Amino acid sequence: MELEDLLAELNSGRTITGDSPLHEIMHRTSQDAMRITGELNGGYHEPTEVRALLTRLIGTPVDDTVTLFPPFSSDFGRNITLGKRIFINAGCKFQDQGGIVIGDDCLIGHNVVIATLNHDLAPSRRADMHPAPVTIGRNVWIGSNATILAGVTIGDDAVVAAASVVTKDVPAGSVVVGSPARVVRSVPS
Repeated sequence: MELEDLLAELNSGRTITGDSPLHEIMHRTSQDAMRITGELNGGYHEPTEVRALLTRLIGTPVDDTVTLFPPFSSDFGRNITLGKRIFINAGCKFQDQGGIVIGDDCLIGHNVVIATLNHDLAPSRRADMHPAPVTIGRNVWIGSNATILAGVTIGDDAVVAAASVVTKDVPAGSVVVGSPARVVRSVPS
């Protein structure tokens, strides 16, 4: 089994059992991610160097218009897709096994957490992981300290207020606030 096999399972939404060869591949890939993010977070890097390290982490080219302010953490790295003109502020943590897609023109605030895995509720299966993607549309602003949970889609032009916990889909053009996040109004045009 290889990384491609694991990604196929993760992207299909299938459970990765705690005692499986795929779980072992996930842990090996996590070691690579920690090595790269350790280098990224270990000192100052010019923006081009930051993008080069991010490219190594995710395994695909990162557009020259993407800006990332370290420190940044990803415990997997290989299931992140980034659009253009994205700004990711300092302190963000991406748990991307289930897949994270960030559309063009997004702003991701300080200390945002994006989580794409859930553990099984049954104590005997707690090591099993259930992946579900997070998809962030175009021109989304996610405020500082927000948490986006597995399986959530955030529609184009939406705003997630600071410190919100997003547990369900966010309609395009809406502003969500709170824990759990709820729609409070529409984005002005």
